[in-house]
Amino acid sequence: MYFNDFSLTTFLVIIIGWYLLQGISYFRFFQKADQPAWAGFIPFYNFMIHLKLVGRPIWWIALLFVPVVNFFVALTMHLDLLKSYGRYSYFDQAVGVILAPFYMVYVAFSDTKYLGKATEMPKEKKGMGKEWFEAIVFAVFAATFIRWVFMEAYVIPTPSMERSLLVGDFLFVSKAEYGPRSPKTPLQVPLTHAKVWGTDLPSYLTWLELPLVRFPSLGRVEREDVVVFNYPTEFEHPEDLRTHYIKRCVAIPGDTLEVKAGQVFVNGKAQENPPLMQMLYFIESDVEIRERVFSGLEITEVYPSFGPNQTPRYKVMTTRENADKLASFDFVKSVTVLLDKEESITPDIFPDSQHFPWNIDYFGPLEIPYKGLTISITEKSLAKYGSTIKYYEGWDHVSIEENQLIIDGNVVADYTFQKDYYFMMGDNRHNSLDSRFWGFVSEDFIVGEASFIWMSLDKNGRFFNKIRWNRLFKAIH
Repeated sequence: MYFNDFSLTTFLVIIIGWYLLQGISYFRFFQKADQPAWAGFIPFYNFMIHLKLVGRPIWWIALLFVPVVNFFVALTMHLDLLKSYGRYSYFDQAVGVILAPFYMVYVAFSDTKYLGKATEMPKEKKGMGKEWFEAIVFAVFAATFIRWVFMEAYVIPTPSMERSLLVGDFLFVSKAEYGPRSPKTPLQVPLTHAKVWGTDLPSYLTWLELPLVRFPSLGRVEREDVVVFNYPTEFEHPEDLRTHYIKRCVAIPGDTLEVKAGQVFVNGKAQENPPLMQMLYFIESDVEIRERVFSGLEITEVYPSFGPNQTPRYKVMTTRENADKLASFDFVKSVTVLLDKEESITPDIFPDSQHFPWNIDYFGPLEIPYKGLTISITEKSLAKYGSTIKYYEGWDHVSIEENQLIIDGNVVADYTFQKDYYFMMGDNRHNSLDSRFWGFVSEDFIVGEASFIWMSLDKNGRFFNKIRWNRLFKAIH
């Protein structure tokens, strides 16, 4: 669900409903504190009185417009107001956050009194153990909330996106861009993924499983976005806890994708290649090429060999720009991009090499399924979409027998897709396990958009050179 998916009526109902509930609670809170009750319905002025009642500076209003920071400011203001009216137990704080603004209306009209500014109220005397416990609980809650709603850290483990992203890049992934998902298994150790840190023990219990629901988002997945998602073909863990992958979205629902001679075409139009896209090149040289030549061009994947008369040869993963630079050297005889032949077949290519004899450089055309697409069930359509319907459409009982699609015991002649799907490829086009091998990515597997690099470590560097300083806080495109 995206914000721009809402009708204007639905959007206005949500905004006005929230505004009215907040105004009603403010009306009663202000009345109890001898403040003008009518101000509870006046935007910004009601925040000024709120801050005055709890003892916070008026300039905090400006912080409500700063992303991420505004969450903590609003949360503090919210809890301060509860405290000023005598509601500061763990129960009040938890319910006040989860059920706001409904709980605020309840508190405002219950038997509560204004006790004074929350910042000036005497603090409860606590032992060191209790203070540490409360601090840890709050930190875990805040970190879990941010990780779920706003951003999550991710590290690049493989070279499938080089050189756009390098092994050792630490990223922040925006959850808000595509909308956070509700957890499928809420009984989980906080701040873990599928396993408890440093062990093979699952970090979750399957006693309670909920449907995956995506909350409203700021935008939607678009072509050329760098996307983090759950690996579709891993079935050991629940969908939202499967291994994270990162690739570039090259086709969205409804697109027809084709790869010809390594070039991606969408709906018949050649797509602009990522600036640092890499391919496999073959180099013939008169002499041995020193390692410093490759490292100077930031080429890390080098596979040397020898031809007739021990002539040095190399296969390297690099960009078109670097390939041209290598070709300009006097000691290099030739540089050629290595493409699969159009007639060659990759056995494990998606969707089925027997029906679709494709390879990584000559692939498609393939239509990307979208919600509402109806297909006739034939041998060829099942070869193309059968695995997607079986594993990702959410049916409990699906089987494919003798070129028939059987759902919940019924033979289906036509099928209408229930979800949107995406096609992902790595920028390191000849060294990437991506949708060309395992197929489409379902909408509910999308985690978020790669936002920026906050740290980058070179495993071969030493001391200060271990940090790739030029990559820190670099935006991802």
